[in-house]
Amino acid sequence: MANERFTVLDGWRGISILVVLACHLLPLGPKPLKLNYDAGLLGMALFFTLSGFLVTSFLLHKDNVLDFLVRRFFRILPLAWLYIVLSLSIFAADFQTWMSHLTFSADYMPTLFIPHVTDHLWSLCVEIHFYLGIALLVALFKKKGLLFIPLLCIAVTGFRVMNDVQVAFVTHLRIDEILAGCVLALIYEQKLGQTVINFIKDQNFWLVLLLLLVSCHPAGGAFMFLRPYFAALLVGITLLQPDLKVNKLLNHKFLFYVATISYALYVLHPLLASTWLGSGEGWDKYMKRPLLFLILFVCAHVSTLYLEKPCIAFGKSFSNFLNVRFNHAKK
Repeated sequence: MANERFTVLDGWRGISILVVLACHLLPLGPKPLKLNYDAGLLGMALFFTLSGFLVTSFLLHKDNVLDFLVRRFFRILPLAWLYIVLSLSIFAADFQTWMSHLTFSADYMPTLFIPHVTDHLWSLCVEIHFYLGIALLVALFKKKGLLFIPLLCIAVTGFRVMNDVQVAFVTHLRIDEILAGCVLALIYEQKLGQTVINFIKDQNFWLVLLLLLVSCHPAGGAFMFLRPYFAALLVGITLLQPDLKVNKLLNHKFLFYVATISYALYVLHPLLASTWLGSGEGWDKYMKRPLLFLILFVCAHVSTLYLEKPCIAFGKSFSNFLNVRFNHAKK
């Protein structure tokens, strides 16, 4: 969504993928501190918040479900399916594994993931399920259906609390992180009243960041249930308090570039790490990390430029074609 109002979101996207890469590829302190675990939850909470926000913003302005689904699928599926085909072919996966991966249902069958190669695709499963769910909601109730999302978000979190699930990788126990981003979009677009906007404008960025970090750590206890809301609130603060000094960092060109290739970085990095680039123990392994990061960024750049962008452009054209045919048929 190329809107100048949302430039800070590119910064958040860049930060989220860098944090996830650090979680997966670097030692972030002594193991007992569980900082890698903390970083993983932080990166994904921010990523999911952005996804929910942008999708809801799109549908608030253009509730064309067909257009939304076609564009999203051409954005997500080509690289994801290419990665799946390549990975499962290399590891000689069985039929059930192929089907669970290609249909993005493997988050409910985690034993079918190839450890350290495809298990990160659980998040794409959640994303795809979210796309289908929100598309159904808008198809049934138009834009007004989006106003059900705050209740759905609270319901999911409530279900997690009732079942004492602080972290999960299945859709119905993780989707509140995306839905909280949807709620932020409703707030930002003034669909939920001025009071909550004023509340966000009054919040301290650094305090909310601290609360988010606590909610991402196993020692956070009950705060972990509130992770979706702290992530959405933090992003909301940077949107509604544009004069924050931290916004200068979020608008940095480097973060914008990282955001541009972030999807490819996320999808590709485990397979590269499973090669010689990620082999070895201790210093032997981590001395290769600069080379791994260099090759990863090159591959992500090439993928974005020569696979994703053409597919996105084709998706837009195909969506326009379908809309013209559909509107013509209605006449």
